[in-house]
Amino acid sequence: MATLLTPAPKGRPRGFCAETALAAALRVFWTKGYEGASITDLTEAMGITRPSMYAAFGNKEALFRQALDLYEREKLDYMRCALDAPTARGVAERLMRGGIDNQTSDCAAKGCLGVISSIACGDESQAIREEVIARRASSRAAMVERFERARADGDFGADVVVDDLINYLFAFLQGLAVQAGAGATREQLECTVDLALRLWPTR
Repeated sequence: MATLLTPAPKGRPRGFCAETALAAALRVFWTKGYEGASITDLTEAMGITRPSMYAAFGNKEALFRQALDLYEREKLDYMRCALDAPTARGVAERLMRGGIDNQTSDCAAKGCLGVISSIACGDESQAIREEVIARRASSRAAMVERFERARADGDFGADVVVDDLINYLFAFLQGLAVQAGAGATREQLECTVDLALRLWPTR
């Protein structure tokens, strides 16, 4: 006689919103860095259990990569928009103003997630550090291409080294993040940007 097979029970639907949980994980990583964020910190902020976290997002490294994707989509979108500015100075201004908006938003976390996580990574988290550095290199390559076009368009003189200019710009943006994290007001940050733009090289 044939044996009747009982259909496997369907998995229970998630009792939480994955997008909300991921946003909560992002805030933890942004505040504490990759290594500083424990699984307990993450699950408590996300409002879920460890098994639920692993089932929905994978391990801690996989969760961080997804949080980093969210960070780039929501918090760094202004960097992509900045490249569409008609001049190199316009690109710089959009980046600087966007950086201020990002650092003075209602989000509790301040600073740059990439910088926080790459600096604080030890040998055991080398893969995360390399991931952050690779993403930063991709952003830098797009910036180099845009500024090379700007120089060809005559935005600044041939004596200006594009790599040096971009190093200055990224250092400035990171400095804004540090100042915001240390309690600088929006007005103070705006004044700093105004000064930097007055010093921006032109032809």
